[in-house]
Order: sequence, then structure tokens, then C-alpha cells
Amino acid sequence: MFVSDRQKDGRVMPAAAIAASATHLVLIPSYNTGPRLVETMCAARRYWDPILIVIDGSTDGTADIARRYAERTPGVSVLVQADNRGKGAAVLAGLREAQRRGFTHVLTMDADGQHPAELIPQFMAMSNSDPRAVVLGVPRYDASAPWIRVFGHWISNRCADVATLWAGIEDALFGFRVYPVADLGCVMEETRWMRGFDFDPEAAVRLCWRGLRLVNCPAPVKYFSPEEDGVSHFRYLRDNALLTWMNVRLISELLTRIVRVASLRAKSRAEAAAS
Repeated sequence: MFVSDRQKDGRVMPAAAIAASATHLVLIPSYNTGPRLVETMCAARRYWDPILIVIDGSTDGTADIARRYAERTPGVSVLVQADNRGKGAAVLAGLREAQRRGFTHVLTMDADGQHPAELIPQFMAMSNSDPRAVVLGVPRYDASAPWIRVFGHWISNRCADVATLWAGIEDALFGFRVYPVADLGCVMEETRWMRGFDFDPEAAVRLCWRGLRLVNCPAPVKYFSPEEDGVSHFRYLRDNALLTWMNVRLISELLTRIVRVASLRAKSRAEAAAS
């Protein structure tokens, strides 16, 4: 039985009727997130239709759970990758599917329950009002947030400031965002990076370089303990090494395009002053 949903004629129905969007899709990559995936799927479906779950080589049985949920729930579909390739690779697979189906934007959210599903309509509305923008969630921490993760976000944010000449990325790592599909797909296809934990910060920087507007919006984040079925695949040594290498790459690349980035920054300031 899936939680928080009503049963009708053998199908799982959302708590409230939601008009299906023809342009904006919720994309949830998942790797071995266990019971948290079920809660995330149900929560997201209460607020949006359609939803795409990308199972990234999970070995915990959640692929079958997600398939059964999709069979019972209108507006939910599942894409299963046989091998674990990383968060960015799962997002890219979802982007390709979204574009194939004609969607122009995706909202990405983690499958572990940390992101606020109730803010999906608000973020989608912001994207609808400014289709050339990237809507970036800015985490608002509570007492559950480990200090080392908060500090890690601070470091990543300062590196993103340098890489974009202080364009206004308020949080580089938080994955609750709305992206234009075509633009994100282009920057991902142009590089062999952005396939793992480096996806979120590099996506924000490269889309800024591409000239997209940034819209920052606060969003609460919740960290769950292992006793609460919390799941984290972050590995401090491996992933911090990956992020360090990413920042070195991006700042080095900035030097080759600094005139264009500076021009885009000036244009952005002028547009902000005129609005």
C-alpha cells in the first residue's frame, strides 16, 4: 500500500485533482533510496502531473516498486537504467526522454525526501512566467542539517561565485530546481563531465555562462537520520575530490571565456535595473 493516496477502482489516485502540464515535468532520479522513494513519489504526485522516475541501477527493489506505482497512478512513468551511472547521468537520461515527449522544462528533485514537494507548483509557476530562467532552490536548513554539509554548500557557493563572476547563484549544490530542457541538454551533451555528484553545481555555472537568467527561491530542506530511513550516497573523500576537480576545471575554463561572461553579467545587470 502506498502512503498518503486514496484507492479508487484499483488505482492509486492523488489527494487532489491536478491538471496535467504539457510543458513541465517533475524528474526524480533515484538510486537505492528505499522507502523514501515511495514517500517522495506520493508527495510529488499530490502536487504535480506528470512525473518521471529514473531508476539509476538500483539494487534494493525500488525499480519494481516504482513500476507498480506507475501502473496504478495516472501521470507517473518510470525509466530504468540497468547500471548505476550517477545522478547526472540519470538526469540526462530523463532529459532525453522528456524532450522526446515534447516537454520544455523539468523540475529535478531528490528521491530521498529532503526536498519540499509542496513547493513544486510555486517553482513551476516561476518557470512558466520566465521560460528562459533557471529556478534555483536555496536551502533553508533546520536542526537536522549536519554542519559539514552546510559548510560544504558554503564552499561550493563561493567557488560558483568566482566561476560566474558573482552572477547570483545563491546555492550551487541544492538539487531542487527547474531547468529548460533544451539548454540543459546542450550543456550536458557538450561535456563528458556532469554525470555524477558534480551535476548540480556545474549545471548552474554552465547555464549561467549560456546566458540564462537565474531566479533564486528559498526552500526548506530536511536531513533524515538512518533511524528515519535516511539515505545518503555522498562519500566525503570521493565526492569532495570530484567537486574540487570540477571547480578547477570551471575556473580555468572561465579564463578562456571571461570577456563573454563579463558581457553577459553586464547585460543581466542592465535588465535587472530596467525591470
